[in-house]
Amino acid sequence: MPTVDDVKIIELPKVTDPRGNLSFVEQLNHIPFEIKRTYWIYDVPGGEARGGHAFIHNEEFIIALSGSFDIVVDDGNQKKVFTLNRSYYGLYVPCGLWREMENFSTNSLALEFGSTHYTTDDYIRDYDLFIKLKHDEKK
Repeated sequence: MPTVDDVKIIELPKVTDPRGNLSFVEQLNHIPFEIKRTYWIYDVPGGEARGGHAFIHNEEFIIALSGSFDIVVDDGNQKKVFTLNRSYYGLYVPCGLWREMENFSTNSLALEFGSTHYTTDDYIRDYDLFIKLKHDEKK
């Protein structure tokens, strides 16, 4: 049963060059799972939030390619806020945790990698149901 303590920021390789820097990620190396899906979030209007759900099976790795945003992770007992604002850091979020993305800066770009293919059945979108399921796990 994952907790917010299992969420971690991972520093990615950074190759510096006067012409511009380069960073990269590799599955099962920097990203601790095999990548099944990649997507990105952009053009988020001021004051809007994204996420607001938990995954049953999907693990995520999130990078702020441009700009900054906060990710609030919740395990049903405690919450932790992670700020992503450098393209050479990624946030690993295990399955079973509620997450919300907020405080997007202008022109921010979030790149996300998932461990599963997309299916609506993997989402828990109701926070009260999430809390109930977390409570049931403890029994």
